[in-house]
Amino acid sequence: MKTVYDFTVKDRKGQEVSLSKYQGKVLLIVNTATGCGFTPHYEPLEAMYKDLRDRGLEILDFPCNQFAGQAPGSDEEIHEFCTLKFGTEFPQFAKIDVNGETADPLFAFLAAEKPFEGFGKGLKNAALNKFAAMNNKKYGDKTYIGWNFTKFLIDREGKVVARFEPTADMNEVRAAVEAAL
Repeated sequence: MKTVYDFTVKDRKGQEVSLSKYQGKVLLIVNTATGCGFTPHYEPLEAMYKDLRDRGLEILDFPCNQFAGQAPGSDEEIHEFCTLKFGTEFPQFAKIDVNGETADPLFAFLAAEKPFEGFGKGLKNAALNKFAAMNNKKYGDKTYIGWNFTKFLIDREGKVVARFEPTADMNEVRAAVEAAL
């Protein structure tokens, strides 16, 4: 059975990194953007990382520019923004695509394990759903991720146990991470 440990990704310097290096850790894998309405999620993500990394949490940050061009900078510019504005210390990888023919295989796998089920109820979520649908229709059946800051929770065995859309309450995300630890 395939796990996240079977994947190799590139760090922000372009070096290959096997995710097997995180074996035995609880992972939160996130596609991010620096110019998104959800960019403030970096703050609770970093707080969670600082509080829980000693218990075995790793947050893996994958910038993506496929959602309304909200991550236009280079890998270094994105990293500088995140460290200066939010003090992020968790690993940040090279910018990737998460949808379409050029989607990173890791994100295609994550989405196959935990498919998109909607952004939830409410006016704000309905508006995001409509905007995301317009943005993502170009990817057709290879639309794996609905928007920036989709989070996948991975247990210590490398299995995908939960998916959180960007509209999920960060307290709910943290509670799930703490339960997995």
